[in-house]
Amino acid sequence: MVESRLLPQPATRPTLVRSMGLPHASAMVVGTIIGATIFVQPSEISRLVPSLSGMLLVWLLSGLLTFAGATVCAELASAFPQTGGVYVFLKESYSPAMGFLWGWAMFWSMHSGIIGAVAVIFARYVGFFASLGDYGVKAVAIAAILVLSAINYIGVKQGSTLQALLTAAKVLAIGLLFVLFFALGSSAHARLVAEAAPVKADLTLRALSLAVTAGLFTFGGWHIVTYAAEETRNPEVTIPRALMLCILVVTVCYIGLNTAYLYVLPLQQVIRSTRIAADAANMLVGSKGAAVISGLVIVSAFGMLSGTILAAPRVYYAMAQDGLAFRWMGAIHPRFKTPHFAILLQAIWSSVLVATGTYRDLFTRVIYTEWIFFALMTIGVFRLRRRAGYAPSTRAWGYPVLPLLFVASTFVIVFNQIAANPVGCAAGLLLVVAGLPVYYFWARKGAEKGAVTHAYH
Repeated sequence: MVESRLLPQPATRPTLVRSMGLPHASAMVVGTIIGATIFVQPSEISRLVPSLSGMLLVWLLSGLLTFAGATVCAELASAFPQTGGVYVFLKESYSPAMGFLWGWAMFWSMHSGIIGAVAVIFARYVGFFASLGDYGVKAVAIAAILVLSAINYIGVKQGSTLQALLTAAKVLAIGLLFVLFFALGSSAHARLVAEAAPVKADLTLRALSLAVTAGLFTFGGWHIVTYAAEETRNPEVTIPRALMLCILVVTVCYIGLNTAYLYVLPLQQVIRSTRIAADAANMLVGSKGAAVISGLVIVSAFGMLSGTILAAPRVYYAMAQDGLAFRWMGAIHPRFKTPHFAILLQAIWSSVLVATGTYRDLFTRVIYTEWIFFALMTIGVFRLRRRAGYAPSTRAWGYPVLPLLFVASTFVIVFNQIAANPVGCAAGLLLVVAGLPVYYFWARKGAEKGAVTHAYH
């Protein structure tokens, strides 16, 4: 085990400020989950389960499994209300090495790759309103990363307030879209139902599992609210409430949107569509529909980007505090009370990934490993409950059945990803495992510093 905080800290050292309440924490959960995928992913699911009942079952199961994972996170957050979230949970459940691998994969690929990918999606939809070439898309994407990083640099309150405003706008827009589809779609629905040919809907277990896998990816990002625990007021209560409440809100939004899609469009078109929300809006209001959806995707992508940029540097900060990263990454800005160097480094690396286009390879090869860590995190709860002194204020719902179902679902996701791209997945796993020698380097370095400190005193 690596000793945490190996060197003594000065009494006047700046600390993080608890400025996030339940509304801000909830906005982080909802705003990060609801990105651009819900406006395209339903078509992928409908191809696998071509029926209304099958699609709604997939979204319900995806929401239930995500809720199971969220309740596990809620229990761990109440037991370890510390900055770093999943990094801390893995460190406490297994060893600092396991937590380090999570943070290593986050910085070099998983979260930095997500930031790059979402920023590019945002820029491409901005291109709907202003002509942008390839260089223009990259420039706008990098500008979005830098602007949001600057906002989070000057304070978590500013960053979380922006996240709350973007989330409110996003949920309101989805609600208006839902009303629009049902208010204007009645005549289109009657005509399309009359003209639609029946779709053969043989639901198999493999198709259902693949569809649920696609649905779970659309719920991604629910865990990152745990990263900023030390900047959250009463985190033992606030974070569990935000997690469980918001998963239910997102599930309702997703089921409602998909019901609306199928109310406006025939199932055959839903299956063929690569941009289902835009096609549904276009059916009702013509070419203006593309502008409506483009604007909604811009707000959604910007909100997801904001939440990811806010949360991830807290993990690198926690690693530095534990002696597992450069010490300066654990510095707190004396005025803004934020991990400013960690935010700056993340902004630089994510911008490099966008500029070089390498975010795509890193993200697609490594994102599946996130689910391996989720499985380990959940198994860790079973280990911790046998440990003396483990006293969470919140317990995972449905234990042990729901946590076991969540573990099983993560293994299905990993298996499907490996089967689809074995070479790419192997490369991604090697990138994660490459963090082990780096960990042992930092562990040895930390031990040597500790020995010097003890000898001095």
